[in-house]
Amino acid sequence: MAPEIPAPAPQDGPPATPDDALAIVRARFAQPRLPDGSPAELRVHEFDIGYLVYTVFPPRTDAAGRPQPAPPGGAKIVVSKATGETVTVPNYPTEQAIALYRKNLERNA
Repeated sequence: MAPEIPAPAPQDGPPATPDDALAIVRARFAQPRLPDGSPAELRVHEFDIGYLVYTVFPPRTDAAGRPQPAPPGGAKIVVSKATGETVTVPNYPTEQAIALYRKNLERNA
């Protein structure tokens, strides 16, 4: 029996592109799933010092078709452009999640 060939490892070190950041997140975290079991879409928002990676879920509606709020909880992931380190932040709107990441960086500096 031939030995298994390992899958390529994600890039070591800092990401150079949004796709690199996405590869880092996929390698380190579980892939979120939709209620039907299919993979949920991941999006990347690039900002000056990092990449914010988050899951996109389809809008929810009730039996009458009225929109429903998203379920509480969840997280977004920031990948540092400088180091490639990942940090989870609450599932806040994009700019608030980035502001919280910056605040935590300053506090830990």
